[in-house]
Amino acid sequence: MEKTLSIVKPDGVKKNLIGEVMGRFEQKNLRIAALKMLKLSKEEAMSFYAVHKDKPFYDSLTDSISAGPIVVMVVEGNDAISMVRKLMGATNPKDAAPGTIRADFASDIEHNIVHGSDSEESASFEIPFFFSLLEIHPVVA
Repeated sequence: MEKTLSIVKPDGVKKNLIGEVMGRFEQKNLRIAALKMLKLSKEEAMSFYAVHKDKPFYDSLTDSISAGPIVVMVVEGNDAISMVRKLMGATNPKDAAPGTIRADFASDIEHNIVHGSDSEESASFEIPFFFSLLEIHPVVA
């Protein structure tokens, strides 16, 4: 059972899309194993997105994710990482396939509603950034 992190970003929270995002995951037999709402400081956002610190969009990315409350969740299921990425759509909503979260709701590349881990390696950093083991409730076989 693979786990990934997904975030409903401040623009998604503001648009009341928390339930919509979770519902789309659940409709594809993915399960929410942990969930919380919080607000990142600019410093916390910089730490979370440290992998992008040398990229030109780093400042706007960290400003955007720290602009308001976010909802973070651990999503689990078969091929959870690729499934979540497929449901989210391309980072730039102009390139996102019809019916994806970003194609349906995002306004632009900086306000693209959701984040999802892009690999097992990033998930292994991102999940414990927000959740302790005691907060994650995996499916019991």
